Amino acid sequence: MNCKRSLELHKKTGGKLEIKSKFEIKTKEDLSMAYTPCVAEVSSAIAKNKKLAREYTIKKNTVAVVSDGSAVLGLGNIGAEASIPVMEGKAILFKELANVDAFPICLKTQDPDEIIEIVKNISPVFGGINLEDISAPNCFYVEEKLQGIGIPVMHDDQHGTAIVVVAALINAAKAVGRKISSMKIAVVGAGAAGTAIAKMISRELNPKDIAVCDSKGIISKNRKDLNLTKRKLLETTNKNDAQGSMEDALIGADVFIGVSKGGILNADMVRTMNNNPIIFAMANPIPEIMPDEAKKGGAAVIGTGRSDFPNQINNVLVFPGIFRGLLDSGASKVTDEIKINAAKALAYYVKNPTAENILPDPLDKKVAAAVAGSVLGCY
Repeated sequence: MNCKRSLELHKKTGGKLEIKSKFEIKTKEDLSMAYTPCVAEVSSAIAKNKKLAREYTIKKNTVAVVSDGSAVLGLGNIGAEASIPVMEGKAILFKELANVDAFPICLKTQDPDEIIEIVKNISPVFGGINLEDISAPNCFYVEEKLQGIGIPVMHDDQHGTAIVVVAALINAAKAVGRKISSMKIAVVGAGAAGTAIAKMISRELNPKDIAVCDSKGIISKNRKDLNLTKRKLLETTNKNDAQGSMEDALIGADVFIGVSKGGILNADMVRTMNNNPIIFAMANPIPEIMPDEAKKGGAAVIGTGRSDFPNQINNVLVFPGIFRGLLDSGASKVTDEIKINAAKALAYYVKNPTAENILPDPLDKKVAAAVAGSVLGCY
């Protein structure tokens, strides 16, 4: 794939978004209806009842994609300006897949309290907030403090990723004929995605055990270097208090879920896992292990975050539909019920899961409708 061509395309078009009017302005009467003097009628109605903003303005179908540029893709802390192309890309996926109008809000601050105040103050014009590419642990704090502002706020790197992984795991277990309740799972990467994945799997799927690993090894009770988020993980993971390295966590494991960095897993390590293991290697652009290497180690089901391999495990399957459902339902929060319903909708969309087909095609526009329907089913 020639990614240099992307530079040419972005330069040619000046980015990926534009604003399109829903009103034609051809006459003075058109101008009066859209702007002065008659727009005052609309503003006056909203002033008397702020809930009418959802009915009379873009609020009912508009999401802010908010980032501070601190954890962008595999590029790390590249700042607000460099995050714009990614947030623009997210916005066009919202539109293409779920007809949600989204706009990138890239902030020149990485102070979590400033981010919170900015989002609170821009919230009147939006129907939802998609937090994106904000590094841990700030992302946890920011999302938590923004609950209760009257519109749903979701950090997609956490919950979108967790939802699609849960869906993939449900179908991968079917493909190998195993029950998740009997599985030992290793989650490698304890940032935003890894933390949310471990929590959701523990809460909703009740596996035999989950060991979460950070760069220093298994998160266990004997560790003295754990922050509050990692200590809380121990409430639902590592039931047997396993200790040691990532390699130790893999011994006898049924599932590897990687949200860390490329190239850290090899076929020999896969061979130490249980027979016919499930490998989700989601680091981008280079996965923790390439599919052919995982197969050499005996992996039965392999998923990555990439579109050029089978079983793309990507939150693009989640965020358009979940926000479509949130906007249509008028929901004010993203609940645990919404998340698991979305995961099940994704999983059940694939009628007969196989090792090569555990998730829908990310470009299938009916997927967003199915996920949106699962959200509406909560109301």
